[in-house]
Amino acid sequence: MTTRKIPGRTRLRILLALPAAAVAATALVACSSAGASPTPSSSGGGNSSSSAAAGASTLKTTTIGGATVLTSSKGFTLYSFAPDTSTTSKCNGTCAQNWPPVTGPVTASGVSGTFGTITRSDGSTQATFDGHPLYTFAGDTAPGQAKGNGLNVNGGLWHEITTSGTAASSGSGGGGGGY
Repeated sequence: MTTRKIPGRTRLRILLALPAAAVAATALVACSSAGASPTPSSSGGGNSSSSAAAGASTLKTTTIGGATVLTSSKGFTLYSFAPDTSTTSKCNGTCAQNWPPVTGPVTASGVSGTFGTITRSDGSTQATFDGHPLYTFAGDTAPGQAKGNGLNVNGGLWHEITTSGTAASSGSGGGGGGY
């Protein structure tokens, strides 16, 4: 076999394409696991029952940019989307691929606030905190990152969720206002 030398420009293009491919792969993996198997809700509304809480996933907290924020059990920052309401997610399709909904129900030890669930347009169950549907961000590739905080994409602002249930405006993602 003969070995072909790759010109410098082609090599540079390949190197520049690798991070984009990694983000796309992360989004695909996050999307495929986000909607795996929705938890049926006997209440049909926005509140989780005590029996649902017994089978709930456990969230964590961490400090990012001086704010204590909610994270997934793996330490990934949770976000809210400003256009959402307490009963409706406005992030569907491609948006939900980049911002995978947190499936519910969930709980977090030592966090005061109200955890609940909503039913998404596809019939899956999404976790909420103090009336805000919860999401992760495919652009966060390691625990403790908040690259999505303050982004204005998909028709609205994204904010990391603080343990007080408000939008954090001073995180590492660029900040932003309240709801």
